[in-house]
Amino acid sequence: MARLTAQLVETIPYGPLGIIAMPGCEALADKVDKYLVQWRKTQAIEHQGSIAFYGYQRDSYKINISNPRFGSGEGKAVINDTVRGYDLYIVTDCFNYSVTYKMYGMTVPKSPDDHYADLKRVISAASSKAKRISVIMPMLYEGRQHKRSSRESLDCAMALQELVHLGVENIITFDAHDQRVQNAIPHKSFENVMPAYQMIKAIVNNVDDLKIDKDHLMVISPDEGAMHRCIFFATQLGVNLGMFYKRRDYTKVVNGRNPIVEHQYLGDSVNGKDIIIVDDMISSGESMLEVARKLKDLGAKRIFVCTTFGLFANGLEVFDEAYKNGVIAKVFTTNGVYQPPELLARDWYQSVELSKYIAYFLDTLNHDMSVSSLLDSSEKIDAILRKKGLKA
Repeated sequence: MARLTAQLVETIPYGPLGIIAMPGCEALADKVDKYLVQWRKTQAIEHQGSIAFYGYQRDSYKINISNPRFGSGEGKAVINDTVRGYDLYIVTDCFNYSVTYKMYGMTVPKSPDDHYADLKRVISAASSKAKRISVIMPMLYEGRQHKRSSRESLDCAMALQELVHLGVENIITFDAHDQRVQNAIPHKSFENVMPAYQMIKAIVNNVDDLKIDKDHLMVISPDEGAMHRCIFFATQLGVNLGMFYKRRDYTKVVNGRNPIVEHQYLGDSVNGKDIIIVDDMISSGESMLEVARKLKDLGAKRIFVCTTFGLFANGLEVFDEAYKNGVIAKVFTTNGVYQPPELLARDWYQSVELSKYIAYFLDTLNHDMSVSSLLDSSEKIDAILRKKGLKA
């Protein structure tokens, strides 16, 4: 942080910093806020009297909002604190199903569409008042509906364009399913952040007897779409890479996609080696566990699943069974999406913290500084491996 702090005080803030936590994101925003409060107590002290640094040191940077609902389920957004002239950052988790509201007397969990609608309401309430609006959306809304292969909607592109039209200047997301969606808004800032350092740090801190070399460890891509993530992991760790090819039945469509017939492995032998499977997300987990079983059949030792987001849409029982049977050793996902208490209590699960990384982004962007050093984690990964004695 010392080098970053030295850079930040060379520029004035774009405006007073404000953080809005959308419903369901309060815990993540609180952690981010605490980091910023702590850093700014000693950051740019010599400029405290400058009008350009007005509101720089505060007890909290959070802006209070409310999202009331009418009995019919219709909603609105109210910003309860001033945001005039603020550099505003809105943190949202469109996949937090624990947030509910009342509609015709029924308790209804918020869907991704509901969360996205509430985000637009808050942006609308702040429009023309805030100096700049940025959206931090760890898992991109409709990120899996990113391309058109038949007569179907392009939901992610439409959502990005809508946010830009509402006045959003920056969109920050983590490990987008396909980062080419940024082509929908070519004249606005779209930052796709890869939390590789946070993942590798969590692995080396939580896995005993880990040996990082080509004889003891491999990185495996569960499909061709995850190859670019796995190539980075394998390169940074200095180990070999393998992948699975999903053979699909293109004569059928089930739940909007062609069903997978078989996972076929391509790569060097995994016999006796620890395996890290890297992907962007776990939805139901069926495909990921099928890959893990195939690797076990091929003689793999311990299998660690590393995905940026864990939705576990079909429950945790299939992972409980896989852990019990020795198919998986550990699952790592970030706190960028909602993590239910029962997930955090599982022996096979390890949460990966994103709050400090997000705080760095907010602090840097508020000063209109380059985020290139934050996006490139190669040096930090190398440093943590050397510190742990896992790299010469």
